[in-house]
Amino acid sequence: MRKGLMLVMLGVVLGLVMSPCAWGADSSITIGFNIPLTGDNPDVGASSRNAAEMYLKKNPSIDVGGKKYQLKFLYEDNEYKAESAVKANTKLITAEDVLAIVGPQSSSQAVPAGEIANNLATPMISPWSTNPNTTLDRPYVFRGCFLDPFQGPVAADFATEDLGAKKAAVLYDIAADYPKGLAEFFKAAFEKLHGAGSVVAFESFTTGDKDFSAQMTSIVASGADVLFVPQYYSEVPLVIRAAKEMGWTKDILGSDSWGGGDLMGLCGDDCKGYYFSTHYAAAGAKGDTKAFIDAYKTTYGKTPDDVAALTWDSLGLMVQAMKDTGGLSGDIKADRTKVKDALAAIKSYPGITGGMTFTADGDPKKCAVVVKINDEGQFAFHKSVCPK
Repeated sequence: MRKGLMLVMLGVVLGLVMSPCAWGADSSITIGFNIPLTGDNPDVGASSRNAAEMYLKKNPSIDVGGKKYQLKFLYEDNEYKAESAVKANTKLITAEDVLAIVGPQSSSQAVPAGEIANNLATPMISPWSTNPNTTLDRPYVFRGCFLDPFQGPVAADFATEDLGAKKAAVLYDIAADYPKGLAEFFKAAFEKLHGAGSVVAFESFTTGDKDFSAQMTSIVASGADVLFVPQYYSEVPLVIRAAKEMGWTKDILGSDSWGGGDLMGLCGDDCKGYYFSTHYAAAGAKGDTKAFIDAYKTTYGKTPDDVAALTWDSLGLMVQAMKDTGGLSGDIKADRTKVKDALAAIKSYPGITGGMTFTADGDPKKCAVVVKINDEGQFAFHKSVCPK
């Protein structure tokens, strides 16, 4: 009996040691992706996965401290919901033993998911979340994009200097972290330039609303010179059509969320001629950025949006950090911390959306781009704006 029990126990021990699921046992590294494959903005998740799959095909393995590791990607659908993003991060960290996480993309999911990643000491990088709270007081959480406190003044300066606006209106979703925060940063920056009350209409709606006639009635009557709309690609066409139906004929200015998803497929001619601040301009790109765009077009038959480009950069940053650790120990908790420390130390990373150096808060120092939607429906480079 005792001999049989000892053999069983030995088998269990050997099984644990030799199990391919044990961290490092099969010389692989798993990176988790917390992205919306269903829900309100599935194009965001599709762009994320497209870029990731293209990256994996180009880089199936990496060398870390002289040891070769196969890269494995695991995709979890956050359904574009905060609670689902929290569950996805929890599962990836506690059940799947991922070394690191890329995503979520949108601030409404990235902020709560970032809390989980930080509490469980797992490095996470959000490619597209510009809300400051994503990384605030969270040493394990990073981002691959600029922040709204920078983007808000960029938009306010552009409205003033390039569009000649002296009075502005804003229409935003009060129930979502990203548009609410950016609307407030724009308002503060514009009123700093033109004085209190120069934002003559500050109108809001709630996620899922389709009728903006009441808000647009107030905006048209306000006498504003420009309308700032910091909304996602799926909502922008509805807002713009409502504005035109209510008699708005002046400039409409957008934010980086216009560049994620099939904006022109949904908006068409209605969006042509407008500007928005964003992360990179596909039209006229050169060097590594053009090479990425060309490869993406060949693979998927369309131009990569901001989400795809930022996912590529964020994944590259995470892999660079893994290489910079100098070697992994096989202790998942210790290795996660090593990756976090290496990520924080990255300087002058040559991303396709611009060079990046992380601040102590996990935020990259990088420039913004203002693009114009030209007559061909392309996002054409207009100007670059860098942190002062």
